Amino acid sequence: MRVLVYCGAPGIPICGPSGSSAHLRGIARALGRAGHDVRVATPLFCDHRGAFDVPLGLPHIGFRPRSWRWLGPLRERGETWDSRRLATIATGQWTPDLIWERHALFADGARAVAKRRKIHRLVELNAPLAIERARYGRVRDAGYAERMEQRDLESADRVIAVSAWLADWARNRGCQDVHHVPNGVEAGIGDRAIGREGLNGLVIGFLGTNKPWHGIGRIPGILDHLPEATALLIGEGPVEVPQHPRIRSVGRTRPADLAHQIAAMDVGLVPYTDDAPPWFCPLKILAYRAQGVPVVARDIGDCRMLIGDGGEVLDTDDPDAWAAAIRRQATRERVPWTRTWDDVVAEALDGLVS
Repeated sequence: MRVLVYCGAPGIPICGPSGSSAHLRGIARALGRAGHDVRVATPLFCDHRGAFDVPLGLPHIGFRPRSWRWLGPLRERGETWDSRRLATIATGQWTPDLIWERHALFADGARAVAKRRKIHRLVELNAPLAIERARYGRVRDAGYAERMEQRDLESADRVIAVSAWLADWARNRGCQDVHHVPNGVEAGIGDRAIGREGLNGLVIGFLGTNKPWHGIGRIPGILDHLPEATALLIGEGPVEVPQHPRIRSVGRTRPADLAHQIAAMDVGLVPYTDDAPPWFCPLKILAYRAQGVPVVARDIGDCRMLIGDGGEVLDTDDPDAWAAAIRRQATRERVPWTRTWDDVVAEALDGLVS
């Protein structure tokens, strides 16, 4: 089957360093491993942060967006224009049987092409973007955003939602064929000895992009209740790494090293704050579990379901309670459990296209 993996969001280059880009690559490569003829269309291959996790191994169609130069509500209209141009270029000399589209708020190019050329279209829903942008003050025309999102989702042949919250939300918006399909991770077991070079004793870890609601600011307080522990922080983002003598921050890391660094952890943390959105499917939990690392997390969204018997969830931010839970989990037998992107693709496509 010919599959176009399409993402019109200008902030998600296919070979960028964020979790969104890693997700997109995981899906595209899994489709390729399943034997499909896959092409990827995103506005950019990489951005100012540089190329990451290359070579991609799949044909990429790009189109340098112009909307970033525009101001106010015109920028949102510009994102729509850019997405339509990208979809037209991607399907100009090649007609896919299926468009796998990552939902992007103002990017309706795939919808227009699929309707005009009668192509099956699957929309991957990772967040209610009109709500999300309004919540963080990044939407200029709320009415336009809501209308675009409604049309994009209700016109899809299938919507796959990465969390139970999103699946319910999509059904309430009138979407007919909605499936809850949690995220996956790349397969492969890291070498714990390599990851623990320079680390001793109890190692607690955090993997993520350091957003305000990720709660990394709570880690120093947890360390104060764990004098035997060191915190290993992987990733970077808008929130600065908190200061503590036993915090080791490695920043952005290469995919080849990531599994080793996660395997070095004795316990993986998901210390979300009370205002964390309930609609995410945290990749960090799946990454921890793939290395057999026990997880301690706040009981928000799908965390309890994703952790299963691989750790515990807490409904408090009391550092003493977190320290006790970490000590309990650190003594557990390490049992890797992996949900791969191949699993995600198989579930998402089941029964959609013959």
